[in-house]
Amino acid sequence: MEKKIPLAEAFSQYFDVSLATSDELKKEVYKLRYRVYCEEFGYEPRENFPDGLEIDEFDDRSLHFLVTHKQTKLPAGCVRLVFGAEGKLMPFEKYCPDSLDNSYIEKMGIDRGSICEVSRLAVDTAFRRRAGDARTRFGEIDAIDFSYQERRTFPLITVAVFLAVIGFSERSGRGHGFAMMEPFLPRLLRKSGLDFVRVGKDVDYHGLRAPYYGRTDHALKNMHPDLRSLHSTIASRIGDQYKDLVASNNQHFMSRGHSSTSEIAVSSW
Repeated sequence: MEKKIPLAEAFSQYFDVSLATSDELKKEVYKLRYRVYCEEFGYEPRENFPDGLEIDEFDDRSLHFLVTHKQTKLPAGCVRLVFGAEGKLMPFEKYCPDSLDNSYIEKMGIDRGSICEVSRLAVDTAFRRRAGDARTRFGEIDAIDFSYQERRTFPLITVAVFLAVIGFSERSGRGHGFAMMEPFLPRLLRKSGLDFVRVGKDVDYHGLRAPYYGRTDHALKNMHPDLRSLHSTIASRIGDQYKDLVASNNQHFMSRGHSSTSEIAVSSW
């Protein structure tokens, strides 16, 4: 019988969380999004992506985070961070313009150039199903030889990508957030101490969603104690990769002064 260890500790044994900055890794992100958004849920028409890569106009000003299963090298989950700019809409403003008061950001007195939005959250179906469920694109789940201990960590994949975003936010000075979320997501994050406050009305876009607002400094303060070690591990890795981005003088990812009072907008679609 396998010895149970804390989930957060076990997660690091089985999964790697990193920035997807190479063309190869970004392609893995786009393929994962295609499988989830086009093939599984039908959110986007398959015919729009004949190459099997779900890409839109926001990816050119985004940073991508990827969760990879260490043993199989399979991509398990991903999310992107879209960087704001003066005169440019964020995804939630383009697709759900009536969900949030248009003047909300202006009332906060925040430079739009320091706003970000986390969107295109996706977790592969193989890492969302329990043993004995329907077949996945990898075949029967049991054939992949996931252990019981590994399966216990699957629910942390979503939390882990948010911890990665927080880790990046700490170092880049982008520390407040908006979120377009399905009802389940803020509840899941709240259990981890990552609390978002609802700031608008429901809209029907790829299902029922609503805008939420949160702050990185609050997340760090209220984070569940059991997650702090995992956050430290993820943040350290993301931080090292962020240093490489800064060293490469990539203007998309340069620090906004390393303060904790800039903006991140977050959406689960």
